[in-house]
Amino acid sequence: MKILSIETSTMLGGVAVIDRRIGLIAETRLNVKTTHSERLMTVIEQVLTGSQIGLDDISAFAVAIGPGSFTGLRIGLSTVKGLSYTTGKPVVTVSTLEAFAWNFPFSRHPVCILLDARKGEVYAAVFQWKHGGFERIIDDASLKLDDLLRELKGEIVFAGDGVLLYADKIAGVMKERALIATPEKMVPSPANVAMIGLKKALRGDYINVSEAVPVYIRKSEAEVKWSAGT
Repeated sequence: MKILSIETSTMLGGVAVIDRRIGLIAETRLNVKTTHSERLMTVIEQVLTGSQIGLDDISAFAVAIGPGSFTGLRIGLSTVKGLSYTTGKPVVTVSTLEAFAWNFPFSRHPVCILLDARKGEVYAAVFQWKHGGFERIIDDASLKLDDLLRELKGEIVFAGDGVLLYADKIAGVMKERALIATPEKMVPSPANVAMIGLKKALRGDYINVSEAVPVYIRKSEAEVKWSAGT
């Protein structure tokens, strides 16, 4: 079984292919100074060509479903839907924050993932490694960082663009309890999305593609204005 994954939750997204028997086949990162929509299909084609496999060889598609960039999530999901409709292959969805936490398997400290949610908030979740996987000890939420930091006890591993954005505040509150990830671990991994997607595909945990929507957690600016009648 081969899984092609798409991660477009942040400014640094990408594509990966994993095989049940031989592991990770390919992973390409995509820095979107230009938009995901302009480059994503090109990257998918390059990954498949470089791996000497075709879409017919892919058993299922996995996509990071959020939270994250509203535009990025829409593009990632719509691309996966298009691939699914074209090939007839099923789709699994993966939590962005959970996949991100897998940058730190076997961590003896809780892992806090922070993504910039704008408006002075972060998308956040906290995970603890238990029984060979991560369990949420704080569920995905959009909140003020101060509110989250007050809840955290002991040493915590921090990662994500929200950590870079609010580095001074985290250091001021957490002090030596803040264990800041190294740069290569500060970004989400398409390979992690593929790995979790493979596990879900093996369980048959597929989605109804026509009904799938991104997990935004909160309303977009356009939705807020629409609800307000402006």
